[in-house]
Amino acid sequence: MALYVLYESASGYGLFLAHGIDEIGQNTEAVRTSVSDLNRFGKVVKLAAFSPYQSALDALNQCNAVSEGQMTDELRNFLELTLPKVKEGKKPKFSLGVAEPKLGSHIYEVTKIPCQSNEFVLELLRGVRLHFDRFIENLKPGDLEKAQLGLGHSYSRAKVKFNVNRVDNMVIQAIFILDTLDKDVNSFSMRVREWYSWHFPELVKIVNDNYLYAKVAKYVEDKSLLSEEHLPGLTEIVNDEDKAKEIIEAAKASMGQDLSPVDLINVKQFAQRVMDLAEYRKKLYDYLVAKMNDIAPNLAALIGEVVGARLISHAGSLTNLAKCPSSTLQILGAEKALFRALKTRGNTPKYGLIFHSSFIGRASARNKGRMARYLANKCSIASRIDCFLDKSTTTFGEKLREQVEERLEFYDKGVAPRKNIDVMKSAIDTVDSKEDEPMEDIVNGDSNEEPKTEKKKKKKEKRKLEQEDEPEKNDANGGSNVEEDGTAEKKKKKKKSKGGNTEDLPVAASEGKKKKKKKSRTEDSE
Repeated sequence: MALYVLYESASGYGLFLAHGIDEIGQNTEAVRTSVSDLNRFGKVVKLAAFSPYQSALDALNQCNAVSEGQMTDELRNFLELTLPKVKEGKKPKFSLGVAEPKLGSHIYEVTKIPCQSNEFVLELLRGVRLHFDRFIENLKPGDLEKAQLGLGHSYSRAKVKFNVNRVDNMVIQAIFILDTLDKDVNSFSMRVREWYSWHFPELVKIVNDNYLYAKVAKYVEDKSLLSEEHLPGLTEIVNDEDKAKEIIEAAKASMGQDLSPVDLINVKQFAQRVMDLAEYRKKLYDYLVAKMNDIAPNLAALIGEVVGARLISHAGSLTNLAKCPSSTLQILGAEKALFRALKTRGNTPKYGLIFHSSFIGRASARNKGRMARYLANKCSIASRIDCFLDKSTTTFGEKLREQVEERLEFYDKGVAPRKNIDVMKSAIDTVDSKEDEPMEDIVNGDSNEEPKTEKKKKKKEKRKLEQEDEPEKNDANGGSNVEEDGTAEKKKKKKKSKGGNTEDLPVAASEGKKKKKKKSRTEDSE
């Protein structure tokens, strides 16, 4: 039986006939030894036909179809023209060797050409790939490499779905910078405290916050020059007039040593640097919150922006975090403790980065492990929703957070929580309803305008009646006015209680007439 081999190159489809199999036999080791030698391999394999691609776009489409296991029309025409025809009811005297088994099954379904994919065929294709430029005539050196490079770039660009707004690498870098900034700001603030305490040691006990201390140190500079004139400025910085007065009084009786003007300038500059770092840290935190709401809104709504960003950065990406099971996510960040426990056969850790969540802190010591396991389960669900959902929504994260709150109440008070199926159904319903709201507004926009115009007409008619009744009220008695105004104010009097007042008599009479009219209409219809 003849064996044909299909090779999909970057420049076109190549069909090779393995005519010298009898010389080496269908042995993979014999093929491996013959691949390196072109003279020997050229006796085994011969080029039967070659069909080049029409353009780079055509090459990309053919490559995508082959990778998905689909046979294109061009490939079908090429095989039907070059291979022997398969007669119905008779076994074909040849077979087609392909690299992809899915592609072979699709070719057999459509054209009934028998296909095979095994180690022997793959070794033949390896030899064809190695000596492909020798089989094709009129092929310049370097053309095949250029075609492979261009097709590789376009294929990878088409496969990778790149969205600028959902790049989790920005979140990973931001949380790393945020952590380092926290350490740097704390260490620099301590250095400012130590440095300025030589001059004004009493200020440390009065101002506890690092950022405010740097601000006050920059504003005061030389303590000997501090007076009552500086009270408004100090009050604006500290936001407390009593504390500002305390600073001024402490400066008058301070035990610190005097500093030279050059030293004070350096302290002031360093305090300004610390303030700038603290302000940049606030801006970076706002940026991280905004990026987390774009990339992983449900995870941020469930566990918080900082803890969610730490989970993403530790996993490597949002996709890697979505692939992690909840048991792995639970101890993410506690790998050293886990392997130490496995080595010493001790107790494994119950939580890693999840411990920084407020839910773990609120749980009792007995239920911390249970809470960590439940929270990790919900975090894995939220990360998968964020990774694979095209639309950005926080509904699922809010519902999952409600479930965690209910679980906390269940552990503390014994209140039974809702089922997960019911919560997810309600979340899906809310997402669908939010999508349908703008459509309903567009559809019902014209119908809402008609009642508005009718209400305006009714208001104008009421105003005309009131203007006509005003001169009559000045001349006539009050009893007649009640009867005249009764018809105009029927709707207002219907809302009042059904009392036996004399003013309600005309309304009751009119209601009786209306009921009689309705009865007569129903009788006519019957």
